[in-house]
Amino acid sequence: MRYLTFIFLLLTAFTYSQKNTEVHVFDIEKSGEKYLLKNGKNISNNKGYDSQPFFYTDQEILFASNKNGNTEIILHNLVTGKNELKSNTKNGGEYSPQRIPNSDHISAVRLDTDGLQRFYKYNYTSKKNTEIITDLKVAYPNWFDKNTVIAVSIVNDSLELFICDLKKETNLSVAKNVGRSVHRIPNTNLMSFISKENKDSWLLKSLNPATREIKTITSLKLEEDVTWLPNGVLLISRGNLIYKFNPKKDKQATILFSFTDKNINNISRITVNSDGTKLALVAEVSE
Repeated sequence: MRYLTFIFLLLTAFTYSQKNTEVHVFDIEKSGEKYLLKNGKNISNNKGYDSQPFFYTDQEILFASNKNGNTEIILHNLVTGKNELKSNTKNGGEYSPQRIPNSDHISAVRLDTDGLQRFYKYNYTSKKNTEIITDLKVAYPNWFDKNTVIAVSIVNDSLELFICDLKKETNLSVAKNVGRSVHRIPNTNLMSFISKENKDSWLLKSLNPATREIKTITSLKLEEDVTWLPNGVLLISRGNLIYKFNPKKDKQATILFSFTDKNINNISRITVNSDGTKLALVAEVSE
C-alpha cells in the first residue's frame, strides 16, 4: 500500500524530475475578448522538479521545489525576485502548498520517507507543522473555506473526491475516479473537479459543498490541468497551448495563447492570481 501511495502522489513528480520542469509567471493583458501573456519569467530556475504553483498573494507564489534531493515549500516574491524556504522537514517532502484561508499559514501534503502521507499545516514563521486531516491520504487538496477542504485522496488503488469538514472532523466521499485539479469557481459557492469516469473524455464538474449537488460543466477530452480567471473564464493547458472557455456562452474552447519558447513544453499546472493580472504555469524544459 505504501508503494501505491508513492505512485499516486508522485507519478507526475517522477516524470517531471526526469524531464526537468520549471515554474513560469506571465503578466495577463486583456483587450476586448483577447488575452496576451507578456513578460514571462522562470521563477524556479532549478534542476529537477518544480511544480504546483499557488498565489499566496497577488505578488507572491508558493510552489514545490527540489532542494538537495528533497521537495520543499518555496515562497517566491515577484517584486524582489527572492525565494524563501517555508518548510524544513528532514524525513519527508512537501507537495501542493497553499495558503490557508483567513490565515498567514500554509498547508501542504507531506509524504514521509517511510511512506506515510498526510495533510499538514505549516506555521508561516516557525515552519513547525501539525496534521490537519489525520485519517485520509490527501493527494490534491483545495480550500473551500477555513473549515472545509475539498480533497482528492487516495483510496485503495484510485482517487476519490472528499468534502472534509475540519470542525466536525468528517470526511465525506462524493465522487470516485477523479483527476488532480480542484478549484474554486469565481463568484460562486462551487468547486470544480475532474471526473474520469468516462475514459474517452474526462468531464469538468461542479460541486456544491453545502448541498453536495454535482453538475457537469464541459468535456475536457483528456486534459486535467485547468484554472479559472476571476471573470469566470476557464483556462485549460494542452501541450504548449492554453485554451479558454466561457461556460456561459462558448460552445467549445479556443486558443488563448500559443507558446513558441522551446523551454515551455507539455504545460501542466496553471493558476491565476486573485485580480487576474498574472498567470503561473509549469512546463517541461527542452532537452
